Amino acid sequence: MDLLGSILNAMDKPPETNQKQKEIMKKQNEQIEKMKNREKEELNRFRRFAEERIDRISKDDSRKFIQFQPLDKVYRSVVHDVAEVAGLLAMSFGQEGVDRYVIVYKKECSPSEDEIHARRNGEEWNDDKAKEYAQRRLQKKLADEEKAKKPEKIVPHSNYKDKYVHLIGQESALEAAKKTESNKLYGFVPSENKRDIRSIEQTMADIQAKKRLKLEQHPTDNLG
Repeated sequence: MDLLGSILNAMDKPPETNQKQKEIMKKQNEQIEKMKNREKEELNRFRRFAEERIDRISKDDSRKFIQFQPLDKVYRSVVHDVAEVAGLLAMSFGQEGVDRYVIVYKKECSPSEDEIHARRNGEEWNDDKAKEYAQRRLQKKLADEEKAKKPEKIVPHSNYKDKYVHLIGQESALEAAKKTESNKLYGFVPSENKRDIRSIEQTMADIQAKKRLKLEQHPTDNLG
C-alpha cells in the first residue's frame, strides 16, 4: 500500500469514532429521559396519594389534622400544594434532610403557639405536653407580675464628683461635694454659707428700728 492510501485510510476512521460517540450520547439521553419520566410518574402517583389522604380528613369531622411521614423537599411541596387547593393549612416541622415532615390541619383546628413551639423543638404533641406548656406559661405570667410589682432601683450611670475631678482636682471636688450636701434647716446650702442668718422676726424689727431712727434724725423729710 502506498503512502497516499495509508493517509486516506487513516482519515476514514474518525467518522466511525464520531458515530460511536453519537450512539453513546443517544443512549445516555434516552436513560436521562426515562429517569425524568419515572420521577414525573412517581410525583404524580404521590400527588394522587396525598389528594386521597387529604380528601379523607376533609370529610372526617372527628379528625383535626393528618401527619405525613418524613419526606424530601419536592414531595413536601406536593403536599403543601394539595393542601392549599383543598383549603387546608400545611406546616412543615423537623430537621431538613433528617426527619422533616408535613402536618395538614383543618383551618378551624389550626395549631396553637404552644404546639408549634413544641413541634419545632422536636417534641411530640399530646394532652400531657399541652398541660406542661400551659403550666410554663402560667408560671412565666406570675413571675412577670411579681417583677412588675417591685420598684426598679435607679442607679446613676456616673458619680458627679468623679465627673469634674479632671477640671477642679480631687481635693476641690471633695470639698464642693461636702458644701452641697443636704442640710436639714436650709436645704442644699449650708447655713455657714448664708450671709444673713437672722430670723424673719428679727429682720422686721431691725427694719422698723432703722425707720424710726431716720425719722428722728430728719423729721422734716416727710413734709410737703
